Amino acid sequence: MPIAADTWILDLDNTLYPPSTGLADQMNARIRAYLAKLFDADEPETRRLQAALVAEHGTTLRGLMNTRGIDPHDYLAWEHTIDYSVLHADPALAAVLGGLPGRKLLFTNGSAYHADQALDRLGLTGLFDGVFDILAGELIPKPYPESYRRFVDRYAVAPERAVFCDDLAVNLRVPEQLGMATVWVSGDPVAGPSPYEALGPRRWRAWDLTAFLRGDV
Repeated sequence: MPIAADTWILDLDNTLYPPSTGLADQMNARIRAYLAKLFDADEPETRRLQAALVAEHGTTLRGLMNTRGIDPHDYLAWEHTIDYSVLHADPALAAVLGGLPGRKLLFTNGSAYHADQALDRLGLTGLFDGVFDILAGELIPKPYPESYRRFVDRYAVAPERAVFCDDLAVNLRVPEQLGMATVWVSGDPVAGPSPYEALGPRRWRAWDLTAFLRGDV
């Protein structure tokens, strides 16, 4: 194990499961459908709107709240239409997470409902000591510093003893500034001489999160 820590902070989407499941594609399709209805826009326009909102506000939800004053609960209702059956139990990841020393905390820009559904399908229910969702962050998502501050305060995280795992490099900048170790979980697991590489002091890129946490070389 390349990291000594007593608090393990993990993102959910495309981190605890690989992008190849297509779940993120479903989510983006639902978001674009919401935008199409709200703006009476075609597919190319909804893609442009989504990209612009994310670039300026961090998430589509925050952008629509800031620019259109939408009800976040109405927006998040699309999560109830996702087909979670594309996710399957991951006994190897469950075993590794269960064996990690200290706390395991989930930090997601999704809702608690979404986290519950995904964790259940992955066979990871009960393995986390806390779930910090977009509502717990008072609708301010990663990568905004305010969201991390609320998270750290809620769970009394000591950054120097924590590791933060996320599939988006931008979401790791604040944890690194706070003094956490970070793991950029990059895509689907691939064959190779090592499941991860060092990017710098206490910074790694991992192609296989399970193998990384297990300490495979």
